[in-house]
Amino acid sequence: MALGQLRVVVFQNDSSVPLPNSRVTITPLGQNNQEETEATVVITTNEQGQTETIDLTAPPIEYSQAPNQPVPYSFANIRVEAEGFIPTTINGVQIFPSLTALQNVNMVSNEVAAARGIDRVQINIPKHRLVEESEKKYRQDIVVNIQANTLVGIFPPKIPEAEEKPLPPAKSTVVLENVVVPEFIIVHTGVPDDNSAQNYTVGYKDYIKNVACCEIFSTWPESAIRANLYCIISFTLNRVYTEWYRSRGKNFTITNSTAFDQAFSPGRNIYDNIDRIVDEIFSTYIKRQGTKQPLFAQYCDGVRVSCPGWLTQWGSKNLADQGRTPYEILTNFYGTNIDLVRAPEVEGVPESYPGRTLSIGDTGTSVRSLQTYLNRISDNYPLIPKVPVDGEYGPSTEEAVRVFQQVFNLPETGRTDYATWYEISQIYVGVTKIAELRVGNEIEGFKSYEASYGQSNFTRRVFYPPTTYEKVNIPKVNYMDDGY
Repeated sequence: MALGQLRVVVFQNDSSVPLPNSRVTITPLGQNNQEETEATVVITTNEQGQTETIDLTAPPIEYSQAPNQPVPYSFANIRVEAEGFIPTTINGVQIFPSLTALQNVNMVSNEVAAARGIDRVQINIPKHRLVEESEKKYRQDIVVNIQANTLVGIFPPKIPEAEEKPLPPAKSTVVLENVVVPEFIIVHTGVPDDNSAQNYTVGYKDYIKNVACCEIFSTWPESAIRANLYCIISFTLNRVYTEWYRSRGKNFTITNSTAFDQAFSPGRNIYDNIDRIVDEIFSTYIKRQGTKQPLFAQYCDGVRVSCPGWLTQWGSKNLADQGRTPYEILTNFYGTNIDLVRAPEVEGVPESYPGRTLSIGDTGTSVRSLQTYLNRISDNYPLIPKVPVDGEYGPSTEEAVRVFQQVFNLPETGRTDYATWYEISQIYVGVTKIAELRVGNEIEGFKSYEASYGQSNFTRRVFYPPTTYEKVNIPKVNYMDDGY
């Protein structure tokens, strides 16, 4: 067996504020999703809310390099406990060989749970005394069950749609002049007309990372990963640009039904390489020459489902094995009259990218803004050193950027490139815009997390994993059908 790695990162409620001193219990389950001889690991998060990276057994990498192989990842269950917060269990974390699985956990505090009307009776039973069976039923975890990767699970094939979409009605005199990267994606967890399905609000980059980890194997060559990410990004931005569901009276951006859109498993783990690549290219999409909207880049696996004219996931992997670049892979499927274009606007950040990489010797307002953001972030991530806000990119600013990159899984260059700028911006927003519970009207298009508990009078804008309330003894995940 090979080895993969796992690191857990714990946050307070729906913010980017870390939760140190959380107790994290990791139970390895092996490739067959059964408890094996590997011992359960109990570790504690540091000041950054992170656990140490631990090694776990994983299947041979060959299982993920060709179709119709055994399941190419092993499993682990995670339980996180922290004083003043509801325990959270993640079932079915997927461990690939030679990659680090990153599992983010947003813990719900008792205070927030009470404000949201979640029954907390007997949730904090003292550990030092015996618990009667009648009391045990009240001990509840927030539970996230991770679904299968689409290349091994059973999912409905995509229903073909026209590549060129009609645009929504004009708003005043302009119809979506530019493609804009949204701050959030609202995902409907069902087919479009299933009114009983829940909506989840998730940060745009987090959504792209989640979909990629659901749709492809992260052990593939980087050219294949990038080509598939361009498709995922372009598909998503087409739904945003054309207001496909909103113009039909829906209150969401996209669904997680593979028949209509892309797979999305709320609360699932991602991988360090996917994390890094998405941070680099999250705003770059495919555009057919002569058109305005992002290409509606439909795709399929190409083995169990045939889709002429679309990208096939296994086909992209085979082309990458031959040394093809991401653009060459895309033109092989969509034709040569396509371009890769970067969206000019990213919503939800305090200041746009200055247009060039910032490094030693640079000066000006962009450097001053960068220093301000880093100093605020360091209040919650004390490993990042404070810097003078003087508008000069000197050694202290370079070191603060380098430590930030280390903490947030970016290449440790000390230079503020496109990926680093927007990650700093996103974390700055995440630690300053601590979610507030507000009574009144919801922001248009943002169905509240609390609505799933029958309380629609609260508004929130940042993603929590989907939750079900169960007893502490959580059943094993078993989503694989025979033959996969």
